[in-house]
Amino acid sequence: MTLDVIAVPSPNFNDRKTPISLILLHYTGMESGAAAIARLCDREAQVSAHYVVEENGRILQLVGEDKRAWHAGVASWQGERDINSASIGIEIVNGGHDFGLPAYPAVQSESVTALVGDLMARHGVTADRVIGHSDVAPGRKQDPGEHFPWDVLARAGCALGRPEGGDLECDARDDLARIGYSLEAGIEAVVEAFQRRWRPACCDGVLDDETRGLITAVAAVASR
Repeated sequence: MTLDVIAVPSPNFNDRKTPISLILLHYTGMESGAAAIARLCDREAQVSAHYVVEENGRILQLVGEDKRAWHAGVASWQGERDINSASIGIEIVNGGHDFGLPAYPAVQSESVTALVGDLMARHGVTADRVIGHSDVAPGRKQDPGEHFPWDVLARAGCALGRPEGGDLECDARDDLARIGYSLEAGIEAVVEAFQRRWRPACCDGVLDDETRGLITAVAAVASR
């Protein structure tokens, strides 16, 4: 798939402080794509992202990849707290939880996958470091949400695929930290964030056997 990217410059950026090592996926969580893009380009809003992918698959670039866009907020992954400096942020037009959590159209998912694959290749980002906003901000953020098609990205090698369940006797807290989660929000919030990514059918924050096994299995894959 050839990437056709349209420039829609946002004034909201500054200089990176660390090299790019993450790709962070969001949903816009607003009533329309136009409203989201307007906000991301509003100087007073003080938010932005490097890319926006619309429902029809069109890709917009708001901030240059060499610059630090403002999309992550208070966040942490594998000890890195300046997620904005370390990541490329992609906003995917979707109403999110406040607007019915609609499904992501196939053409949009294809564009997201193509964009992520291109970014991975050019910046040396590995599949285990393509993550969601809810992963870096458990308890605070829910995007890109339970309906995001991680399996589509995984089949293209652009995200980790769901592994088989692992050892139930391992320490879930240690394994969550090995994956990259900060435990500061509390174990229930972190487990819920993990489930949103790996078991979206049930995001209740309960550390049951299925969740515990998945945590161990993902930790084993992510730490290779």
